[in-house]
Amino acid sequence: MKISGDATLRAPVDRVYEALVDPGVLVRTLPGCRRLEQVGDDTYRATVLAGVGSIKGTFAGEVRLTDREAPHSFTLHASGAGGPGTVSAVARVSLADADGGTLLRYDADATVGGVIGGVGQRMLTGVARRTADEFFAAVDRAIAGDLAPASSMSGGAPSLSETDSRVPLLTTGAVERAPEGTVWTVPEPPVDLARQRMRDLLVGAVLGAVIALLGVLIGAIVAGW
Repeated sequence: MKISGDATLRAPVDRVYEALVDPGVLVRTLPGCRRLEQVGDDTYRATVLAGVGSIKGTFAGEVRLTDREAPHSFTLHASGAGGPGTVSAVARVSLADADGGTLLRYDADATVGGVIGGVGQRMLTGVARRTADEFFAAVDRAIAGDLAPASSMSGGAPSLSETDSRVPLLTTGAVERAPEGTVWTVPEPPVDLARQRMRDLLVGAVLGAVIALLGVLIGAIVAGW
């Protein structure tokens, strides 16, 4: 399955490039990505929640960057396997100046197998394009400092994405390579206790009503009503 597309980002080329090769940014902007662990130069073990329609699940796989020509292009290799099936893809990404912003183009070749492979190609292509649009929009927001920073479980130097989220990212130069074994995770959203309590009450009320209705129906059946 071949997928091509483009996106326009507000930041200049060099900042967009640095964001796209920063694992701390990727873990927050790749849709469904929950965890990235550096296992080699530009190579990461990934955990991603993904799916199409009702076919959803967790994929474990690898993300690798090659052919880096900063700040204008690189190749992204991704593969994963999980309950819904298997996915592998190679995408060539190129960046060019566009009126003070960046025009990003991508050409990807993906192979899908297993249950998810039985979904029609038109649907898969549509989902892939929407996912790409979500990703690039999230990267644009991350560069502007509109996303919370990822958490790193390493004692090494923090990536630029781990700076104060109130200021724009990627303003201090090139991203430093993190040591092997560094892990980036998506921060859990804060729990709204009041909303959670109200949800629990509503669930309890609904369950109570259902149980009461079942009691009435069973009683009516037993009574021959």
